[in-house]
This record gives sequence, C-alpha cells and structure tokens, in this order.
Amino acid sequence: MLRRRTSLLIRPELDDDPLHRILRDLRPTQQLHGLGAGRTSPAWDPVAELLHATGRDWDRRAHRVSVLARGLPAVVSERWAADRPDDGDALVLRAFVQSARAPAEGHAAVRQAEQTCLSAAAACPEDPTPWLALLSLMHAAAVPVREAVPVWTQAVNRAPWHRTAYHLLLRYLSPRGHGTVPDMMDFAWQAAFQAPHGSPIALLPVAARVELVAHRQGRTGRDALGTSGHWNEPRAAREIDTALSRWFHAGAAPHAEAVADLNVLAFALIRAHRPSEAGPVFQRVGRHMTRHPWDLLPEPERAFRYWREQLNGRRR
Repeated sequence: MLRRRTSLLIRPELDDDPLHRILRDLRPTQQLHGLGAGRTSPAWDPVAELLHATGRDWDRRAHRVSVLARGLPAVVSERWAADRPDDGDALVLRAFVQSARAPAEGHAAVRQAEQTCLSAAAACPEDPTPWLALLSLMHAAAVPVREAVPVWTQAVNRAPWHRTAYHLLLRYLSPRGHGTVPDMMDFAWQAAFQAPHGSPIALLPVAARVELVAHRQGRTGRDALGTSGHWNEPRAAREIDTALSRWFHAGAAPHAEAVADLNVLAFALIRAHRPSEAGPVFQRVGRHMTRHPWDLLPEPERAFRYWREQLNGRRR
C-alpha cells in the first residue's frame, strides 16, 4: 500500500504557531474587502497582543516583528502607528516595515525610515530590536560596514549573543553583502568560540560556509553539487563538530529561529557526507523545511524529502 507523502511546512514564521495564526487571520487579501470591517476592535489589536505577550524575549520579538513586517498588509502597521503614535511596539513594527521598503523608494524614504528606527529606539530603550531594523536598513542602503558596526553594537549591548543580530552582521560582512570572505569567516569563528555553551551562535561558522558556497555558486554559475569540496575541508569538519557539541547536543531550550538553524545544520551534514549524524537533526526539524540553504541544490524540496525520509523512515 502506497503511503501518502507528508506535506512540508515552508513558511517564514517557522514553527511559531501564534505568529502563524496572526498572519493567517490578517492575510493581505482582506484588504480588498476593507481590512477589519465588522470588527469590534482594530485590525492591529491581535498584533499588539502578540507582541505584548512576547515581552522581553528579545530573540522571539525580533523574529516575530521581522516576519510581521514582511507578511502583514502595510495598512495594519500604518493604522496602529496612527492610532497609537507613542506605542513602542507600533513604532518598532513600523520601523521594520519602512526599513524593508525605503531603499526602493529613494533617499527621502530612507531618511524617514532611519528616523522611525531612532524613534522606536527612544521609545523602547532596553530593546535591541529597533537597532536591528536600522542595521537592516543600512545593509539595504549599502552603507559601509564600518558605519554599521556601531549600530550592531547597540543591539548586542542590550542583548548579548542575540542570534538575529549576529546573523544580520554575518550577512553584512558576506561578499554578497558589503564585506569579504575573510571578514565574514573571521567574525563567525571568533563569535562561535566565544559564545556561551548552548548558544546557537555556535552554528555561525556553518552558516558562514553556506554563505560562502552561495557566493561562489552565484559567481561561477555552478550548482552546489560542484562546490561540495567546501564541505570536505578539515576546517569545515571542525565547524560542524562545534555546532553539534556546543549547540545541538547541549540541551539548550529552542530559540525562535531554531528551525532555520536546524535546516542549515542538516544541509551541512548531508553535504559533508555525515548522514548518520543528520538523522537526529531531521527528526527535530520535522516538516519545517526552509527554502535556504536547500535552494542551493537543483531540486530543493525533493532533496529535503529524500534525506528526511531516508534517515527517519518517513517519520511524521
């Protein structure tokens, strides 16, 4: 008897079910019928409740705000900011929305987004999230790395070893961003070996190696099958070993983007020909595939399904 293939969950909210429900209930198509029509509370109210419930979990707050900024109709953040101009959460969400859109809209929009980020930072002085919005804006606007580092420092001073902050600066230092391969790799190695035991920052060198493969693949036009040598280097093995011992096997509580990190680790183990170690990682991933880094392979979903089913016996 044939067994039905398990559907994959490929979504920016990852395994955050409360965030998923917000995005589902306020999906963009509702704009066509007047978002919030017939409601007794404003359309932004569930978003406000979600961010209030997130509290000082800065890691999850950054994840939720960035996903909401990309996934919600723009009118939600606009109305919230208009209705509650002094609300710190509304300002933070608006900062992310404007930072994502401004670079394509011109210099004046970039300056306005910068001011919104700084206003959000003033309204939420202990929160690293507005500084992450500003860092993203600077990256998109091609501001030199030397000017971005102080902004990154503002974020990590408020939340040491903040996973999103480190990945944003890694992207900035990437040759696909505004840095170089040595800059990127040195930053990742130093961060990983200084991070506390159990921190997902231990995976940063593996993420950097994925970024290196993506850079060289884009430059040469070859697919990742032709760049597998990157994973056979002795240093690559040490990077993976560090991620396994200092994070995956450390028994740390899952963080907001653990699913994304698990996908990176599973990908690296497969590319490094270590399938037996990838099995437990796929178990923890479940159905939550992320498009990157599997998009470095010719058939991403097929590759993910194949390895997941091979190593986990089609476990649900």
